[in-house]
Amino acid sequence: MHYPAFIEIDKDGSASGWFPDVDGCIFAGNTIDEAYADAESAIDAHFEALTANGMEVPAPRSMQEHITEDVTAYVGGQWALVRVNMDKFDGRAERINITLPHRLIHQIDTMVKGNPEYSSRSGFIATATRNELHRAG
Repeated sequence: MHYPAFIEIDKDGSASGWFPDVDGCIFAGNTIDEAYADAESAIDAHFEALTANGMEVPAPRSMQEHITEDVTAYVGGQWALVRVNMDKFDGRAERINITLPHRLIHQIDTMVKGNPEYSSRSGFIATATRNELHRAG
């Protein structure tokens, strides 16, 4: 899943930012690249703390929604999308038995083989499910 982050760039080249959907999650760096790397670490640590305390991980909204909501808050910087592997924040994995058509299983396996970020059929199905729940919700 991708979370939008807003990065402000200072005159000295350093950068800092925040995730509008994740209260209190901020990041910084001496360069934009360092700030982006810190953003990945910051959101990961933030979500680990939320789940450790039994709190919900917030769902991301689109950049457009944020811009439309408050035009003045997002001036003088740039947007970035930070990919978050949500698998580790969903809790303990449970084995289930599902039935799918052979052709669909083949398409899933082909997608997994060509995209290692899914790691397995289960990883692909979990990602697709998260995306659909986010879209519908």
